[in-house]
Amino acid sequence: MLLQCGLILVHAILCTCFNFYNISQKCLNDTETFLLELHEDNPSKYATLMYDAFGKIASDIVGGNMNRPGSLQECLSVRAPHFRGRYCQVFIKQDPVQYFVGICVPDSCEEDEVQTLVVHDIFHAGKTSLIPPVPSVLLPKSTQAFYITHCVKNTLPPDISTVICLIVCCVLMAIPLLATVYVAIIQWTQQKEVSPRVDLAWSKDLKHYGSLVSCGSPKISNNKSTAPETAQEECRKGIESSHLFDSLYGFSLQNTSAGVLSTTGSRGRYSSLNGIRVLSLLWIISGHSVQISAWYNLDNNKRWKERVEKNPLYIFAFSGPVYLAVDTFLLLGGLLSAKSLLSTIQRADDKLSPGLVVSFLFKRLKRVQPLHIFIVCLVIGFLSVIPEGSFWFIVEDQILSCKKYWWSNLLLMNNLLTVTDICAPWTWYLSIDFQFYITTPLVIFIYRLNKHVLLAFVTILLVISCLTSALLTAFLHLPVHQPTTLTCEAYFQYYYNKPYTRYGPYLVGILAGIFLKTGKQCLLNHKRQAAVGWVISLSVMALIAGLPYALRLVPSQPSGPLAVYQGLHRTLWAMAVAWIIVACEEGYGGLINKILSLNVWVPLSNISFACYLIHPILIILYNGEQDTPIHYTDINFFYLFVGHMVLAVILGYVFTVLIEKPYLFLKRCDT
Repeated sequence: MLLQCGLILVHAILCTCFNFYNISQKCLNDTETFLLELHEDNPSKYATLMYDAFGKIASDIVGGNMNRPGSLQECLSVRAPHFRGRYCQVFIKQDPVQYFVGICVPDSCEEDEVQTLVVHDIFHAGKTSLIPPVPSVLLPKSTQAFYITHCVKNTLPPDISTVICLIVCCVLMAIPLLATVYVAIIQWTQQKEVSPRVDLAWSKDLKHYGSLVSCGSPKISNNKSTAPETAQEECRKGIESSHLFDSLYGFSLQNTSAGVLSTTGSRGRYSSLNGIRVLSLLWIISGHSVQISAWYNLDNNKRWKERVEKNPLYIFAFSGPVYLAVDTFLLLGGLLSAKSLLSTIQRADDKLSPGLVVSFLFKRLKRVQPLHIFIVCLVIGFLSVIPEGSFWFIVEDQILSCKKYWWSNLLLMNNLLTVTDICAPWTWYLSIDFQFYITTPLVIFIYRLNKHVLLAFVTILLVISCLTSALLTAFLHLPVHQPTTLTCEAYFQYYYNKPYTRYGPYLVGILAGIFLKTGKQCLLNHKRQAAVGWVISLSVMALIAGLPYALRLVPSQPSGPLAVYQGLHRTLWAMAVAWIIVACEEGYGGLINKILSLNVWVPLSNISFACYLIHPILIILYNGEQDTPIHYTDINFFYLFVGHMVLAVILGYVFTVLIEKPYLFLKRCDT
């Protein structure tokens, strides 16, 4: 009797939904069939599989195990007489937590229809809801609210943006590959044609194919009877062939791969930069490996947070100081930009002209944008055609943002957008770096004009940057420690990636570059000076890395200590790293300089730009394809870090020689 009443109630609710919410008859019938089958004493196999695919409440909710992804693969394997299984996720807010539950519904139901069925609490097995709330013993006096439903999409033809991006990716890679084949064929052909009597200098340098003939002189052949007109014509064709060959050679792997993995050339000036760059990159990869998982995938995120935010041993895994590595990159960017511009000025007869500045900026665009655009297209094109996993909403957010706001990456201004709208969020660094890069000619111009004016100008800029950071921290009640900022949108929206809060390290880098390039006297003259400098530098770095553990709480009112730390720590960190570079360059680096100047860092430094851009895609893709949450343990994430790092290095090399190097510059062949 009770069973019949339950069946009648289910049917009545479904009919109501059909009448008032425009649910299709097919969806209604299939859902009713599935639910009625669950009430049978011996339900069909398909109904058992669908029920089993629903997400269930698991243990350790107190530790953060809230999400119930269920089983996507089991749901997709359902084959009922008149429908198949479709995997959907119901996102639920049950104060003070939010989580999602995976459910299995008939594929005849559209996403909005599933939302209607969920809101009206249709899914029941007997008296038990298939989407139960967290028990009141764990969340007392809380109510369950369904706020969105997302269904894994069936295989659909890619949209126009996906097709365009796939074409762009293919073209960018095809040009170097075709050039490689062409150069290989030409070199092979010439090696066959070269006789033993031909000048060995030419046979060793086939790059200059077509440049043998001297224009204006008859071509000397074996029979010595070639007419002057014929020689001139063949000379012209030889030059044209040389131009084509040189152009394609610049794109070929024979050229772009040369020296990338070489460990030579690490001796000399600025060799310590290789180690600093690579170690900073590894620090960032380590932090991202944990951060992205902590946002979405961990089944014990509360326990992870309690562990890392109080223990400085996790400074290399994920904590506030991880992002000081970005400030190190900004320092290096400023240093190298100043060095490059000063060298260019020297080659231009010591003149800083508008044309030289334009060429300086355009050179940077050629250095950054080809691989940057390729990465954006990779997000839109490649990720759009990959089968979805239970946590695919992580990836889908990236795809949708890039489809809508790709233009901000093209203009290198995505760091100025709302944090939720940024396409490929990690590329904010490229935007802010170029925005700072534009200021390098101005600083150099003032330096050449008057050093005292430069000192005043730099002081004003540093004060503005530090004061802005401090005031934002105070008035917006911003935290300084990363685990507590994961849910603090204001931290990322108004502080983290904005040029007015991050200029200090770049400006310190410009000053360091000016000193290293033009300084006529050494900063250090005695070992005692160097020892004092090392103590101060390392003490400042330790203090900056350690203080967040004492200032880790999110303030409820303006906090003076947090404001002072937030305003000063990035610039002080950059000054400490700059001192290390200067000490190494002047011969007072000791063991640290030997470590930072190891040959092993050179090839990794050569591919570091590509590694930085590709590693977040690997992490996001790995997390998005998971069918179950990831359990945080130190050993688990150490292995994840190593895996992400190795794959980033492999793909970083591939994209360096296929995308970054070929499009770095286009040489014009000289006649």
